Amino acid sequence: MTNEEKRARIRELIDILRPAARAYYQESRELMSNYEYDALYDELAGLEQETGIIMAGSPTQNVGYEVVTDLPKIRHEKPMLSLAKTKSVDELADWLGDQKGLLSWKMDGLTIVLTYRGGELAQAVTRGNGEIGEEITGNARVFANLPLRIAYKGELILRGEAVIRYSEFEKINAEIGDADAKYKNPRNLCSGSVRQLNSEITAKRNVNFFAFSLVQADGVDFHNSREAQFSWLEEQGFEVVHRVPVTRETIAQAVREFAGEVASNDIPSDGLVLLYDDIAYGESLGRTAKFPRNSIAFKWRDEIGETTLRYIEWSASRTGLINPVAVFEPVELEGTTVSRASVHNVSIVRELGLSAGDRITVYKANMIIPQIAENLTRGGNVEIPDKCPVCGGPTEIRREASASVLFCPNPDCPAKKLKNFTLFVSRDALNIDGLSEMTLEKFIGRGFIHTWADLFRLGKHREEIVTMEGFGEKSFENLETALENASETDLYRVIYGLGIGGIGLANAKMLCRYFGDDLDKIRAARAEDLQEIDGIGGVLAASVESYFRDEEKMRQLDELLPYLTFRKADNTGSGTPQTMEGKSVVITGSLVHFANRKELQELIEQAGGRAAGSVSAKTAYLVNNDITSTSGKNKKAKELGVPIVTEEEFLKILRGES
Repeated sequence: MTNEEKRARIRELIDILRPAARAYYQESRELMSNYEYDALYDELAGLEQETGIIMAGSPTQNVGYEVVTDLPKIRHEKPMLSLAKTKSVDELADWLGDQKGLLSWKMDGLTIVLTYRGGELAQAVTRGNGEIGEEITGNARVFANLPLRIAYKGELILRGEAVIRYSEFEKINAEIGDADAKYKNPRNLCSGSVRQLNSEITAKRNVNFFAFSLVQADGVDFHNSREAQFSWLEEQGFEVVHRVPVTRETIAQAVREFAGEVASNDIPSDGLVLLYDDIAYGESLGRTAKFPRNSIAFKWRDEIGETTLRYIEWSASRTGLINPVAVFEPVELEGTTVSRASVHNVSIVRELGLSAGDRITVYKANMIIPQIAENLTRGGNVEIPDKCPVCGGPTEIRREASASVLFCPNPDCPAKKLKNFTLFVSRDALNIDGLSEMTLEKFIGRGFIHTWADLFRLGKHREEIVTMEGFGEKSFENLETALENASETDLYRVIYGLGIGGIGLANAKMLCRYFGDDLDKIRAARAEDLQEIDGIGGVLAASVESYFRDEEKMRQLDELLPYLTFRKADNTGSGTPQTMEGKSVVITGSLVHFANRKELQELIEQAGGRAAGSVSAKTAYLVNNDITSTSGKNKKAKELGVPIVTEEEFLKILRGES
């Protein structure tokens, strides 16, 4: 195995072992057997010893999170200058001249300076104002891909960009609800994550570091080549910015190739950087008061299109903000057709003097995000709505930072309940294909959806929906089919989809089974009745009773019911003996006869039982093909006297054969 293959294998093993360790120690479940985990762990430890590289987040390291009261200020040994910029490929070629260069992404995150001594990460400092930055060493230690220990033992100083990928940014915003109002882009989220006072929060944000400059590495001969420096950093375990070698003759083609990758690039970028490969030549040029002369930034030249503004659409969000969106006649930009652009807030609407029918110019910021460049006619008569487009309640104009924003103060506005609707249409609930969270947010923002029943009344908005970006006649027909299919459903799916506090899918099934799929009985049940159900304790019982005593919730449920037909429940499990009636079963480890645990869980439920996630005194069986395992679940089962059975043995029990 080559050193490069070893480094790749280290990263691969960490990606496998980290979720397995998290599942075992924090979630009381297993993704692999102890034997498998130990074998991979030993392989990782061996590779770390061979290469001298230990990555942040490696399971071989005990992570000690750091909490500080402030971030100390540190003066950089060498000032960190900005780069001179151009939007002209010809200027890039002229700047490069007869030299060889390296063209790379200009990443859009937070610049960090790292210092290693004796092979260990000693210090991490943000760029700050270029002269003084903030020390964030504790946070850097939990970056997802940063080596904590390297083979080189001299003093190493390097610079790079801390970034949060677009995919991770979207995931974080989706998971933390209202945070999307706070984090407008990956750069802002990354900056806040890197500069946290609690490194445990940083660790959860999955920050990555990409090196883009080697400042000092005593005693290493790089043969006067920046590319050699980058390759050496990669050998030490660092991820380095993607770059390509260029000359005056090849740079135009290289820029075109980078441009073609902008839309699919998961790492935030706002341009390119061109650097002389010849270290001595670049350093000999010195610097200006503001810029170094050994590198230059390239910004994409924005393609401008002229079009006519049709109207301003006001779209309510889950945070209460009502965001203005310009809808204009379709125009071609950067190879795609666009017809909408965010205007961000009330202040910008007023500054642009927008009015229906205005001639406007539009462009794609960083070749991705449509924006209005200029209003050529400035009609200036767009009215700021005094009513929320979703709930109809009065709006407020508030001052946030230096901008005026439109806000809906109604705490019960359906736009603020996007997560509820997302759950309701999810696969385990009504399973309405075609209603993603993004689509729901658009529909709710336009006022199409206020209650559950409105989902089945989207037909009356057909004319407007088919004109929306990403929709069309075919998409709407598919949505109508999905709604028709969803109208015939199971009661437990509806109970689960209502989002009753603490009632997951398994408890929803148990609840419906206990009351014979009689919704009226469930609605009338008291907390003391509900506590008779296995798995429903006092807190959950109170939650269920409270939900079905809420008059407004029941009004919305009654409004929904005429659109639904409930399938007749087969409480015999299609012939399955009720051998698990009232029993709780826990599954752990890998399975042989089933593709996944969900298949076995469904059999347990058909047999009248409940698939639980953790072992307790109420557990009837722990299913584990590795009976001799010393896992936490096995230990707990033995302590409580819970039978541990193999998959084969449990299938016999299910069939009533033992």
